[in-house]
Amino acid sequence: MLALLGALAWFVVIQPVREFVAGLNPPQTQSQTQGQTTTPDQTAGTTPTANAAPLTQSDVQKFVRIRRDVRAALGQSFTGLQSVWAEVQAGQTPNLLQVVNVLRQAGSSIGKARTAQDAGLAREKMSAGRYAEVRSGVNRALGVPDIDFAQAAQAIQNGQLPNLDSTVTAASAREKELVAPFRKELELTAAVGLLGL
Repeated sequence: MLALLGALAWFVVIQPVREFVAGLNPPQTQSQTQGQTTTPDQTAGTTPTANAAPLTQSDVQKFVRIRRDVRAALGQSFTGLQSVWAEVQAGQTPNLLQVVNVLRQAGSSIGKARTAQDAGLAREKMSAGRYAEVRSGVNRALGVPDIDFAQAAQAIQNGQLPNLDSTVTAASAREKELVAPFRKELELTAAVGLLGL
């Protein structure tokens, strides 16, 4: 019986979380540029700093174009994410089982979405750190809770219970104004932010 529970935990919880976290981390590649070794920017899933520069119209427009690429790359796995997002919007905090199910469904598509995001960042000449700051500002303007499934997956992989608090941080009037022209579109794709994308 114990072996059955162990196998169930492996295939239902641990393996999907590992695949999800692996998809979040771009491959470690190095290139030589005139004697210097460089590695890809690893800050895409990071939490923005408190001293982030204010949002600009250009930032929001770049963010929207990149978000479109990410949404397209997620394909069908976006549907499960949207249903959890609808529950979050209704004031419900997702439980651990819901998080694991979303991670399992989205796990295979995360790598494609991360690749699309990286390509969009390069095309728009935006750093991953700045993208995270803009995403945070856009999420505030949309009233999106500060839930990040990428951080939750990392906590689960480390054997910790994730923080699934659905606190909403207030947006500035300027953030709301900049996001307003794209509000409908961004509300439809806000669930992507749950994945740290």
